[in-house]
Amino acid sequence: MSSIKIHLLLLALLSTSIAVKAQDAVVISAGNFIRGTIQGTDFSTVILKNEDESLSQFKAKDIKEFLWNGETYVSKPIVIKKRMEHRFFKLLEQGAVNLYSIGGSTGVEEVQPKRTRVRPSIGIGGGTGGFGGLGGGVGITIGGGRNRQEEQQPRSAAPTSYFIEKFGTGPMLELPADAGNADSKNQQVKNTLLLKLTNDEDLAERIKATESFDSKLIRSFVAAYNAMHKN
Repeated sequence: MSSIKIHLLLLALLSTSIAVKAQDAVVISAGNFIRGTIQGTDFSTVILKNEDESLSQFKAKDIKEFLWNGETYVSKPIVIKKRMEHRFFKLLEQGAVNLYSIGGSTGVEEVQPKRTRVRPSIGIGGGTGGFGGLGGGVGITIGGGRNRQEEQQPRSAAPTSYFIEKFGTGPMLELPADAGNADSKNQQVKNTLLLKLTNDEDLAERIKATESFDSKLIRSFVAAYNAMHKN
């Protein structure tokens, strides 16, 4: 085989590998997943376009997680208006302590085809914990029923909330990120971090000395803790 043919073959294999890696997936349960292209989420449901162009809708309570553009969204139970429900949380940091976010922009609305086939899903939602601070409704509305010729519109972004979880230390707790100069919110973040990031005196001193927290700083504290507490 000539060097040119070998080069072209390697390029073809590389392109195929990249395409496979870039594909999204819905994980119903361990070892049970469906590949496709995620169309959007309102953090309660997620819509997947299958290889045959049909659409499947999955509720957070019925699946474990989904992978979208290289990011993982995990189904977690949460108390909303005194009711236990499931929502999808974006996994930001994973380890001894997990950091999640919910909300924000999820891209551009996808125009629904005229005929869709919704496939049932059976699974068990992952994770434990819960928090009642989200109020009555979270997320971004997934559009539907519009004319195919209508121009796609960007989704409006919902406020982003951050949650921290450490197994064995009680429920998942909300962190009021980007608190700015709000002393009460900064103190709440400080207290929550000290509650979850335990057994690390150096990090605890740094947290106590911090006067203002934002999402980047919170994430760096969690990442530093996980780096020092690997199994």
